[in-house]
Amino acid sequence: MTRMTVKNPQPDAACRRAVRKNRRRRRTLPVVLLYGIDPSWTPEEQEEVIRESRRLGLAMRRRGHSVRFLPVSHPDLRSVLSAYEPHQVVIFNWCEELPGLRRSEHKVAETLESLRFTYTGAPAHVIRLSYDKVRVKRILESQGLSTPRWKLFRSPEEKGWDCYPAIVKLAREHCSIGVDTGAVVFGPEQLRERVEYVINTYRQPALVEDFIDGPEYHVPMLGNDPVEMLPPVEMDFSALEDPAKHVCTYNAKFTPDSEEYQKIAAYVPARLSTEQMTQLEELCKKAYLAVGCRDYGRIDVRMRDGVFYVLDVNPNADISSDASLALAAQKAGYCYGELGSRLVALAAQRHPAVQNPPIDLPQEAALASLDAASIG
Repeated sequence: MTRMTVKNPQPDAACRRAVRKNRRRRRTLPVVLLYGIDPSWTPEEQEEVIRESRRLGLAMRRRGHSVRFLPVSHPDLRSVLSAYEPHQVVIFNWCEELPGLRRSEHKVAETLESLRFTYTGAPAHVIRLSYDKVRVKRILESQGLSTPRWKLFRSPEEKGWDCYPAIVKLAREHCSIGVDTGAVVFGPEQLRERVEYVINTYRQPALVEDFIDGPEYHVPMLGNDPVEMLPPVEMDFSALEDPAKHVCTYNAKFTPDSEEYQKIAAYVPARLSTEQMTQLEELCKKAYLAVGCRDYGRIDVRMRDGVFYVLDVNPNADISSDASLALAAQKAGYCYGELGSRLVALAAQRHPAVQNPPIDLPQEAALASLDAASIG
């Protein structure tokens, strides 16, 4: 669930009116908001996650949902979920990984699937796929979608790359882990050194790409059939003179006192013509569907010489209140609680109570019977 924070988002009047208008609306499927709290985190990190989870859950309550908060503080997710019946709830899956188990985001979804819970977001196999950047690249290319030229390096001594500047990434990571200002290289010796650094430091291959030095667009997507493109967020690097800093590094996303965080400007919606918006939407919808995203996601794109290139496909993109997806949803007219409500509604379409209501009850009555078991 990669994140790009947009600074100082402000709720607009439409959002406030929507909250007031829908405050008394009832939802029939109780929601369990699942989120991770790793005991190894600092108290400040734990508090931030709790605060963000409560912000979303309370916003959804104002939309009429019954919401129970369920923190996960150890890797035995089955025991955490043992108090809940799959046929009575929808799980809002905001658990990025099981505590103590790195890159275990897909295991959360696998456990939910094995227990037959209906949950928001991408299925396990898509989450697992999204961490394999080479497979994602091949899928995009097989669909004729533009993505930067690339090569996988398993050794710093490999040959066959002659495109500079280039950017060196980890082949199996998200959240810009391993991406800093040293990731952009301008010649063979820098390339060899950076590839060696990635392999030795992170114990995985390096993905080398043609560096598209142009504006970057974080394009939030919502829905399944149909899929809606929310207003794209444009990242403008022009205030940074050094082209090596024209990247959304880890610092740019998470370190407020860094130069990148302070100088990279964000525009919502992106400053694109109507024709360019149409081209971007077509590309991103195809990428979203090709990788198998479900309910919501974010496509990261760059533009050079009028051509859009898909950098990454992020199922279950971050939906924190200050992240690009939430801000884009606000610009599209969905306040924070409505965004959460939309995701629950998309998941609920897969719930057995919706797909197979009791034969002697109309669907609304079947759903109302679930509400009697409300957990919030």
